[in-house]
Amino acid sequence: MGDIVVIKCGGSVLDSLSDSFFTSVRRLQAEGAKPIIVHGGGPAINGMLAKLEVETTFVDGLRKTTDSVLSVAEMVLCGQTNKKVVRKLQKAGVKSIGLSGSDGELVRVKAIDEANLGYVGEPVHVNGELLHMLVADGFVPVLAPIGVNDEFEPYNVNADTVAGAVATALQAKELIFVTDVAGILKDDELVPALTPEEVESLIEEGTIYGGMIPKVRSAIHSLTGTLEAVSIVNGNDVFFAESGKLIGTTIKKQVIHSQG
Repeated sequence: MGDIVVIKCGGSVLDSLSDSFFTSVRRLQAEGAKPIIVHGGGPAINGMLAKLEVETTFVDGLRKTTDSVLSVAEMVLCGQTNKKVVRKLQKAGVKSIGLSGSDGELVRVKAIDEANLGYVGEPVHVNGELLHMLVADGFVPVLAPIGVNDEFEPYNVNADTVAGAVATALQAKELIFVTDVAGILKDDELVPALTPEEVESLIEEGTIYGGMIPKVRSAIHSLTGTLEAVSIVNGNDVFFAESGKLIGTTIKKQVIHSQG
């Protein structure tokens, strides 16, 4: 297969990822795919900020990142959280390497709104050559969402945004959002495939509600360029079956329904 598959793990599910999740990554790689994992770490950052008594606030859903907050975020994301994921992958038999956007100028960023948000950036360039080299050598890169600007200063970056930028830069075939639910359910049945239009209809009728709404809208927003599909899977269970089928809900730019 040989296709790049970007897997985004939210900070809220990192601590609960089951052994089955890491087995699924190994199975995905064994099928010929080239996985790249991008992780968040919001809850762990919150815990450390509270422990160190560092004040933190949010502006329009983004964490205002002062010097003090950035130091804690970088410590937690690049040190504790990143290496925990790498160790679990290696325990599952997956050759992996932990990186941040600072390494090899992997994620170059610009400030979003320094006056109101501080050191919060958005990606402007991804070092695809480095990532291609690593996956070609059999590694699964695990990326912490810290980037650098043109002066090589570190910036905090939203993990969803990093995952989307990596998927676009490497012309990934698929982006997978790992959550704590199996996917989108309708009448207690898992819906395997939807178009963005069908997702919006399910939101309007109330089938998709609460915390799932920002997840699916973030998924739809990622459907740009060569990216054909975005999937939502459960990190607490097997998401890639032995049959080679993804277990979850896949949102595609276009779903061709079979006839007859």
